[in-house]
Amino acid sequence: MHEAFTNDTSDPVFYIFAFSTSENGRILILTVVLLIYLTILSGNLLIISLICLEPQLHTSMYFFLCNLSTLDILYVSTTLPKLIYVSHTGDHVMSYAACIAQMYLYLVFADTEGFLLTAMAIDRYIAVCFPLHYSRIMSKQVCVLLAFPTWFLASVNAFILTFFVSKMTFFGLVKLKNIFCDLKVILSASLSDTTSLNTYIFADAVLIGALPFGIILASYICIIYTVLKIKSSAGRWKTFSSCSSHITIVVLYYGSAMSLYLTKSVEQDVVFSMMFATLIPLLNPLVYSLRNKDILRAIKKNVYRKRT
Repeated sequence: MHEAFTNDTSDPVFYIFAFSTSENGRILILTVVLLIYLTILSGNLLIISLICLEPQLHTSMYFFLCNLSTLDILYVSTTLPKLIYVSHTGDHVMSYAACIAQMYLYLVFADTEGFLLTAMAIDRYIAVCFPLHYSRIMSKQVCVLLAFPTWFLASVNAFILTFFVSKMTFFGLVKLKNIFCDLKVILSASLSDTTSLNTYIFADAVLIGALPFGIILASYICIIYTVLKIKSSAGRWKTFSSCSSHITIVVLYYGSAMSLYLTKSVEQDVVFSMMFATLIPLLNPLVYSLRNKDILRAIKKNVYRKRT
């Protein structure tokens, strides 16, 4: 017989109940997730190494890209190792402390990515709209001032949400139908009144989600206006192509985020959670390497250097 668990007595136990499959099914999931995890790690580590090693990549654009790659490594390392462990052992149980810690870190890194994409949009806006003053405006000090608050604000916001969750009441063995301890799923499993927290989450979504997206949108409206004033079609394409990688990631990030938090189906929750946790970190290095001449040039240079 289950007994109630609260934070005042003993901690509840969470059960990650995303996949209920046969032994062969678990092996397949393990293989796929492990390959995705290793690909994300190697791809983002490659970008970080290239940016650190190549002097021509020591610009504001690649400073933010290095932050983004570092963030993606931390982001997937919060969720995928536990999923790999569950798939390997079949042990779905997760302690209260581990679940809360995972939720906190996931919120930090997910929010930081949104802020960082906003900083990168500002960088692209200045590069396109004020090209002659770009180097002076986007100095190293300015880049740090844009990047540091993204990590700080996301950490503070995640701490507030985690504090609210830590005061909630759960009962017995708490089944979470997801691949990790997501805030949305934890709230649905709680016995506490979540009205005040839902109000905060709504306000939070406006400030953390809608406001940065609005800044990104405004930046690209100005960019498009500036690009359209260029007389040469080749010049317009060359200028706008410098923003194409960032636009791709922004669409993926906000598209998957809205799909995840607007869906009402449990099955869709699991699918979109998997996409949000893996798709963006997986595609970031591909988008920024395959569509970026500077990165491709740095790769070829280092490959040639090793051969000689």
